[in-house]
Amino acid sequence: MKKIIVCATLISLFSFLFVCVRLEAAGVIAKGKKVKFDYTLRVDGEVVDTSIGKKPMEYTHGEPTIIPGLASQMEGLSAGSQKKITVKPQDAYGERDPKLVSNVPKMFFPEDFQPRLGMVIPLPDRYGRLIPATIVEIKQDNIVLDFNHPMAGKTLEFDIKIISVE
Repeated sequence: MKKIIVCATLISLFSFLFVCVRLEAAGVIAKGKKVKFDYTLRVDGEVVDTSIGKKPMEYTHGEPTIIPGLASQMEGLSAGSQKKITVKPQDAYGERDPKLVSNVPKMFFPEDFQPRLGMVIPLPDRYGRLIPATIVEIKQDNIVLDFNHPMAGKTLEFDIKIISVE
């Protein structure tokens, strides 16, 4: 009789633990889970973006919606988790590529175009897709355009709080 009681108790305990582990895994960030989170992004110590006071960021984990370095460091977190995450350039927008900086003659722009340093202009590539370019220098006859992502070469620092995992 004692053996039956001990076996029943052990079976109940293992069943309870199995259910707890399954419930915990359901709320953990993993491939295919829908995640909502708040974030503050800093570059060189300066806040450049935040969702605080706005709608939280939403994505499906494993899909290429957010940068890989952020997604990989969020894996395994659950609702309520808070974390500081540092993402190196190679895991974010890549290193800056000097080949993506071009001198474009002013004659290729409309006559009424008034370029300003830092202005971002969409230009079509050979397939018709619009690629953003930043004006980094204005010369006598040319405009220097940088086709690198504005965050290329930057280390990104995130403060995140997971709102939900479904």
